[in-house]
Amino acid sequence: MKKVFVILCISAAFAACGGNSSKNTGGSDSTNGANQSAKAADANADTVVAKTGTESAGGSAASSAGEKLIATLDCSTCHKVDTKVIGPAFQEIAAKYEASDANIDMLAKKIIAGGSGNWGNIAMTPHPSLPESDAKEIVKYILSLKK
Repeated sequence: MKKVFVILCISAAFAACGGNSSKNTGGSDSTNGANQSAKAADANADTVVAKTGTESAGGSAASSAGEKLIATLDCSTCHKVDTKVIGPAFQEIAAKYEASDANIDMLAKKIIAGGSGNWGNIAMTPHPSLPESDAKEIVKYILSLKK
């Protein structure tokens, strides 16, 4: 049992160190495993961004912040940039609403409260723990996608 614990601790230490070298030095399997785990984590992070379909169109700071927030939430389950999934495409939302302070406030509150009716009968999941400032950054990003 002690051997298993020691091996787990050593494996955790290798994983925590990152094993960031791109050159294969012929190390032990656990070191190569740590390198592969780090590469897999990087690939998963890239996949999350790719799946959201939220590549920045405007390149502004607000767009970038909103884009990053979307990647951390469940938005991509129902929305894509240019394709209707369950909810409207972000570009459809941008086409419907002007980027006014009133619309940004209203849409941010809709993200937080959830609801249905504006785009069909399927309810959007509420995000009650999302700070209003973050919801506003998301809305600013979405509205920046106007064609």
